[in-house]
Amino acid sequence: MKEILMYSSQFCPYCVNAEKLLLNKGIKKIRKIMVDENPAFMNEMIKITGEKTVPQIFIGDRHIGGFEQLRSINNDGNLDKLIIDIK
Repeated sequence: MKEILMYSSQFCPYCVNAEKLLLNKGIKKIRKIMVDENPAFMNEMIKITGEKTVPQIFIGDRHIGGFEQLRSINNDGNLDKLIIDIK
């Protein structure tokens, strides 16, 4: 089953906004990996995405990017297509 995975941190307003957007779309569960809880999680995120900022969002196997990219996909009308089998 496809899931939403988000690398996040406790005090990140972009992470909060990304989560709110997804919840407003009807997503009930987001698997969060908190990079500020363990440096290995940050290293893992950087290795996988090449990015050093949170959030880093995956829908299934697809790396979406951060909040701005998520919002852009939503504004273009394409987010609903990506999450249709996750809700």
